[in-house]
Amino acid sequence: MSDKPWGGAFEQPTDQLLEQFSESVSFDRRLYAQDVRGSVAHARMLAAVGVLTDTERDQIVDGLVKIGEEIAAGTFEFKTSLEDVHMNIERALTERIGDVGRKLHTGRSRNDQVSTDFRLWIRDSIDRVDGLLKNLQRAFVHRTTLDEGAIVPGYTHLQRAQPVLAAHYWLAYCEKLQRDRQRLADCRGRVNQLPLGTAALAGTTIPIDRQMVADELGFEGIVANSLDSSSDRDFALEFAYVLTQIALHLSSWAEEWILWCTTEFNFLKLPDAFCTGSSIMPQKKNPDGLELVRGKSARVVGNLQSLITLTKGLPLAYNRDLQEDKERVFDSADTVEACLELAAPMVAGAQLKRESIAAGIDRGYLDATTLMEYLIAAGVPQRTAHELIGKLVGTAMKADCRLADLPLKDFQAAHESLDESVYDVLGVERAVEAFKSFGSTNPDRVAEQVATWHEKLK
Repeated sequence: MSDKPWGGAFEQPTDQLLEQFSESVSFDRRLYAQDVRGSVAHARMLAAVGVLTDTERDQIVDGLVKIGEEIAAGTFEFKTSLEDVHMNIERALTERIGDVGRKLHTGRSRNDQVSTDFRLWIRDSIDRVDGLLKNLQRAFVHRTTLDEGAIVPGYTHLQRAQPVLAAHYWLAYCEKLQRDRQRLADCRGRVNQLPLGTAALAGTTIPIDRQMVADELGFEGIVANSLDSSSDRDFALEFAYVLTQIALHLSSWAEEWILWCTTEFNFLKLPDAFCTGSSIMPQKKNPDGLELVRGKSARVVGNLQSLITLTKGLPLAYNRDLQEDKERVFDSADTVEACLELAAPMVAGAQLKRESIAAGIDRGYLDATTLMEYLIAAGVPQRTAHELIGKLVGTAMKADCRLADLPLKDFQAAHESLDESVYDVLGVERAVEAFKSFGSTNPDRVAEQVATWHEKLK
């Protein structure tokens, strides 16, 4: 049992089946940098409270830093028999500096050590994802300049509804991504609480200074209850949920752009560099990047469901089930980061097919609502105006023409208040200009929002 940090009371070696079944170093080795950082801070604190001498502290810190460098360089040998990344690093340290290395684990357990490393990793991941979200927002804001003045159909139920500026459409995604960033920031505050020093479940008799460790590692606070410290993974589930929401937003965007790229819509051209072809049909340019963004969202959703199921019935305090949390979180973070890295250049490099959109923009009676509100402004009740304009739309449909092409007599037959000024609100350009409310697609309102986003994303 010499390889086991817990083998003193055992008379038989671990069965190889259990050893292979229970190891986690094959996936938790990616926590090595966080484990080294946490252990360095712990060692410095132990020296500050008199558990280690300054010489012992320096030996431990130097040894840990060198081990971290070897792992980063790919020259460190991990052993499955040592179970996880934490014991691999500690055993290597002890082999190099002797019994001094055996003092490092004073005042902590693997339970609070794992939770600390995981929180540090998630915190780092949150910061990376936030940066990628910001890059994607910048790509959308850049499009507002490229597509200035362009009008596209807005849809509800995937049916043409009202006209909107393309810039207004791009900024809608900025808003969604901003809420994702806000959720990440909110999540980060709960992740950023130090569990180290609560030990196995009840604390420690060693006179440790948890605040010192928290300060060195950049934690905003300290977990206050030792039973709670290592038993819960709500911080990981919250992160997994935020990643899921990001994935859902990306999937929705990908679905819409897949439609826009079809011959039927013909609104958008993707860069060839982000498309693939067919092995049999030479004319095909398939939006595989978008389809994979949409498809990979299923992995992220599934990982969240796995984590919820994993933690739904665990008693206090630590249970080995929690070893299963990391692969799910790692995969969700990796997947979302990969999707975001792909999304930004796709958004930046796509071309809006303005001529194609403009050629069909008048289909669908996108100015009907504006005409209805023109009647409302003249004193007609909304429900009455709705019915009257509906009949006018029916008349135009039978004549196979736009509302703006109807003769004045048809408008006057619908309501006596309608005169030649009705043509001032018809057509998509006039309809867009007629909007007034804050948050609308009115060109002045959109320009204000574009300026706001440029300021936010500096």
